[in-house]
Order: sequence, then structure tokens, then C-alpha cells
Amino acid sequence: MVRFCASTLWLLGLSFFSVQLLAAPASHYSVGYHRLTFADPLDGQAMQAYAFYPTQARVHAGLVDGYDIAAGEDSPIALGRFPVLMLSHGNNGTPLALHDLITTIARQGFVVVAVLHPGDNYLDQSRLGTLSNLYGRPLQISAAITAVLAEPMLSPFVNVGQVGVIGYSAGGETALILSGAQPDLQRLRDYCAQYPSDQDACKAHGELVADRDDLAPQADPRVRALLLMAPLSLMFGRHTLEDVNVPTLIYAGDHDQLVAYDKNAGALARKLPRHPQYRLLAGAGHFVFLAPCSAEQAARAPALCADGEGVDRVSIHKSLVSEAGTFFSQALGTASRAGLQTADQ
Repeated sequence: MVRFCASTLWLLGLSFFSVQLLAAPASHYSVGYHRLTFADPLDGQAMQAYAFYPTQARVHAGLVDGYDIAAGEDSPIALGRFPVLMLSHGNNGTPLALHDLITTIARQGFVVVAVLHPGDNYLDQSRLGTLSNLYGRPLQISAAITAVLAEPMLSPFVNVGQVGVIGYSAGGETALILSGAQPDLQRLRDYCAQYPSDQDACKAHGELVADRDDLAPQADPRVRALLLMAPLSLMFGRHTLEDVNVPTLIYAGDHDQLVAYDKNAGALARKLPRHPQYRLLAGAGHFVFLAPCSAEQAARAPALCADGEGVDRVSIHKSLVSEAGTFFSQALGTASRAGLQTADQ
């Protein structure tokens, strides 16, 4: 297990299980995207996010911050009020490293907002190892929800009563705080006393830099469902999870060498007061949740692209997205035309 999930400058962070899957929502849309800029609640500086949404326009693949993504910038949004899914990436990462999950879920009738966390991304790691990052990431997701609801292009087409969070790696920790979890910093210290060789988790002996004394974990009542992938959740004991009562779907790999599933996802699945759906992927590692790599990407970052023998990343993603669509549709509801006002697009 590591406290900080490694990544390169351009990436973040089937199994042999069998599960009965209900039919996911039909993928009858193309995907558009809109760039959002709003104030970081920690310092007032501008931060960025991408809102990916259903469109009936014809779109073509193009580069979005270096990723080849089949989405059209500012294409007209399909008519409807769609559930909103916020995506929180891992330490040092970028949400666009999960672009195939984002676009495939958006095609099923969801608005997926991919937030780039200031101070903890592939370009800027200035807040890593600090309390401001631990407590600030959830505040940034909340600010992004508010920004979507205030954005004239998006607000007529989203439903504030249908908000979920997708959290990958450290983004899982962020998602849990948003749903009411309270980090226990002593649990990290205790872990590091027992496993001091975990250099990533236990820099400074598991002590986070107390750079802000005005921040605390803050839940967002708008969040009503969670999808967690390889979630970092070491700091949450059973008593600190008492207020997490939203539907939760957890995915993890049993060969994760970075965020050990037994100390994180597996333990979390046992402790949540509302029994989650838990999928443990045989042979899968931490980076199996990133988009399948091109040959060029595999040559540039083999550690992030190579999977264990018998692990088919493409098949895993197909099953994951199918189940995620069904899960969020059941937990949040599907798109509605009720109350929709005609908008000039």
C-alpha cells in the first residue's frame, strides 16, 4: 500500500471472477465535452475540469490534453436532465488517463465531470503529503459540482438530485470523505510503525504536513452514490465510516502492488455500514483501471500499461462500465425530460 500513487507525467493511476450483471443503459449517444474553469476553494486560484456529456451530434476522435478521445468540444447536449458523476483521480495523476471509462459511461446517459486536482496532478505535486490535500480534494469536487450547476451550457441538462462520485486510488479516499467518512490520522501512523519499508506511504513516518489548521473533512450531501476503483482507504476505521450510507460499488485487483487490497478495498468492504458491492479482480494490478494503452504508450510507460498473465484490460473495462452504468442508474435514477426547458444550443 502506498500513500502516494505513482504515475508518469501523462498518466494517472479478465479477472476470473464471475458476477451476474443486469443490462446497462443503452449506449445510444455520442460524447461532447466542455471545459470548466472555477476557483480552487483552497486559494482562489483557477482550477480546471472537463464535463463530458451525451450528444446526438456526430463527433470525431481528437486530442484532449494529449489523449486521443472520441468527443466533440462544445457539441450540443442531448435533450434531457442527466445524472452527474464527478471523477477524482489518483495522486500525481490526471482524470483523462481514465478517458475510456469516462466516455463510455457518458454514452450511457451521464454527465461525467473529470476534475484536475490542483497541487496533486501530473504537472504539480506541491500539496502532496499535506493536510490541505487530504481535506482540500473533497472541497474541490464540491466546488466542481457547484460550477456545473452554475454553468449556463450545462445546468439546464443536469439533475442536482442525481450526483455520484467515481474515485480512483487516492480519489477513493476523496469520495469517501465526500460521503461522510472521517480520516483517522493515527491509523496511518500505526500502519507506518508496522510497515516502515513502505516508503511511499510512510514518508515522514506517516505524518502529514499540517500546512492548514482551518480545514477539516467536509461531506457533501449532494453525493448519493460511489464507484471506487483501487481505493486508498487505509485511514478509515469502522467508527469513522458510520456516516457513509450511500450505495457503493468497489473494484480492486488482488495483485495491486501500490494500494494493497487487503488493507484498503477489502477492509473497506467489510467496514462500511451499508454493505457495498465488491469485485476483486484476479491477477489485476493497480493500473488496470487506466485506459488500455496504445503501442506507443506501452513503449513509453510499460509499468502502467503491462498487465499480469491472463489479465485482459479491455474485457475488464467492458464489464466494469456495464456494471457501473447499471449501478448508477439504480442508485441515482436515469435521465429525465421532466421539467426540461428548451434552451438555445
